[in-house]
Parts: sequence; C-alpha cells; structure tokens
Amino acid sequence: MDATDLPNIKKWIVMYPIYINSKKTMAEGRRIVVAKACENPTCAEIGDCCSYLKLPFAIEIDKAYPRDFMQRGRVRVLLKKEDGTLYNPSISSRKQLMLRVAEMVPRHHGRTKKQETASTSTTGPSNKSGKGGKKRR
Repeated sequence: MDATDLPNIKKWIVMYPIYINSKKTMAEGRRIVVAKACENPTCAEIGDCCSYLKLPFAIEIDKAYPRDFMQRGRVRVLLKKEDGTLYNPSISSRKQLMLRVAEMVPRHHGRTKKQETASTSTTGPSNKSGKGGKKRR
C-alpha cells in the first residue's frame, strides 16, 4: 500500500519505532510496557506487520523522532475507513496497534533469518583445549 492510493495521509496515526522499542525508557519515548515491547524495531518491519494486519500504511523514511533525531523513519497507519468502520476489527486504537505490532516484530521473517545465521556461526569448533584447571609453576 502506497501513500498515493489513499489521500490525506496527514490525518493518519503516526507510529515511530521508538514507541515499541524495549531498549528505550518511557522518558526516551517508549509507549508500551517493556515486557510487551520488542528490541530495536525498524520501519520496514512495522510496515510489514501493518500489511499482514491488512491496514493501509505509509513509511516516511525522511522523518525523524523529535526527541532523538538520529532515529530516522516513521510509519503512518490508517485504522478507520471514511465511513467510520475499522479496517481490522481487532485493532480499534493506537495502543492496540502498538501492542500487536510489538508482538509480531520478533517473529518477522527478516529477524528469524538473522538469528539462525548468528547461532550457527557461534557453534563452531573452539580453540580451547579440553583441559581446565590450575596452572603449575
């Protein structure tokens, strides 16, 4: 879903990745509890989750979070149609959207591939000998 097919994206809900980042504090901008937040989400992952939930979204890469201008990107999401009905009946508010996306991001296909390659590279043979103990002089 692109920003061109649905007009007036300025009225859509704004969702910055910091809102659901478990590495950030409430003062830094996190909006949900740490237990339900995910680690370092990206705009692309949030966008993929919105498309899976069948919600219209637009990713704005050039925008930055005001409290941390080094964090680039945000996602605009539309929850309701013009007649007031919900696109996804299970998500009726901004908070529910954040919780659902934070729940889905760790299972994102891009993340699971990265974790598999990292775990296989660390399980290689080690250079230590099997002997451990006190060295003698």
